[in-house]
Amino acid sequence: MAMITDNTLRNAAPTAPVSFRRDSVPLSQRVAQVAAIAAADADSVDKQSRFPRAAIDAAKAHGLLGAQIPVEFGGEGATIHDVTEMCYALGRACASTAMIVAMHQTKVACLVRHGRGGDWHEQLMRRIAAEQMLLASSTTEGNNGGNIRASAAAIEVTDAGVSLLRNATVISYGAEADGVMTIARRASEAAASDQVLVVFTSDDYTLTPTQGWETLGMRGTCSAGFELKASGLAAQVFAEPYERIHAQTMTPVAHLSWSSAWAGIAAASVERAQGFIRKAARGAGGQMPPGAAHYTSAKMSLSKLRALISANLDAYAAHEYDERGLGSLEFQSAINLLKVEASDLAVATVMSAMRACGLSGYRNDGDFTIGRHLRDVLSAPLMINNDRILANIATANLMSAVPASLRD
Repeated sequence: MAMITDNTLRNAAPTAPVSFRRDSVPLSQRVAQVAAIAAADADSVDKQSRFPRAAIDAAKAHGLLGAQIPVEFGGEGATIHDVTEMCYALGRACASTAMIVAMHQTKVACLVRHGRGGDWHEQLMRRIAAEQMLLASSTTEGNNGGNIRASAAAIEVTDAGVSLLRNATVISYGAEADGVMTIARRASEAAASDQVLVVFTSDDYTLTPTQGWETLGMRGTCSAGFELKASGLAAQVFAEPYERIHAQTMTPVAHLSWSSAWAGIAAASVERAQGFIRKAARGAGGQMPPGAAHYTSAKMSLSKLRALISANLDAYAAHEYDERGLGSLEFQSAINLLKVEASDLAVATVMSAMRACGLSGYRNDGDFTIGRHLRDVLSAPLMINNDRILANIATANLMSAVPASLRD
């Protein structure tokens, strides 16, 4: 973990390497085991607004954090389908755990795709596979309101390497991470959109707390604000410009992973609603309760959400290494709209599930409570605000032709 410079907080000892060896246990089974631990701890994580330590430790012990690393560097070569299934399963168990894993896997995807060929980045891949290091993300700073395609802080080049001082208004699980991946202007004289991606390990930086994390939901992500002060080697800066990394990997993987986590939350709420309706129907001699129609609506919304994610997942997998395809207006519009539509559908699904359960869903106690799920999923449209995304792609969409047939 990074050093915390606030006098009231001190960093714990660095995370011990995890001795993990791939065996005959499929990744899906290991994910299920981690999800069970996350589910058992989810209410406590939410109530105490604390990092889901047990779940993330289990994820490390079962090799989830390094699963995406290529086999040649000690990982399993997990695919984007594996990653999204992981996020969905964890979302059903604990939203905070799912979102932490989704953000980590997005950073790892950037490293895997754009770090090959660089000795330092390849060595980091080996460390992630061997030690199951947890990577945090720092993309929001100052007053930019989540506009990650414009940076205020700039990388400073010195004789010793590079340094960065960044007012990071949000670094999710920053105090718990083993490293952080962040964006910055290429140089002090560079334009805000001329950005680079750089990764620092915990011994490269200090974090000074500037803002807490007292929120309605997603409380366990511990997304506090920090002043990030880092220094490292020039080799830690990715050679490719961030513009390409953003379009080819950062945005697609983030939106697919986040959407899968939100779909998991929605699925958990539908499952609770199903249990409530079944119990109510049994108690009424088979007669459907008033909330049955809302359950049907929730089930249909969930089906739409899963289909939406699957379609975009297949589109990304088909073009994963096709730079022209990934950069096309059609793909970029679709992958950005995925975030908007998936977040709205997830909220609608959970809301319908709560209405199906009525007061039993509204209560914070009992077997059918959906309060935590609703509070967590309400973050979805606000995380990189949907209005910002829609405004950004409006002009581009005006240039795109309206399909003339169903097959276009």
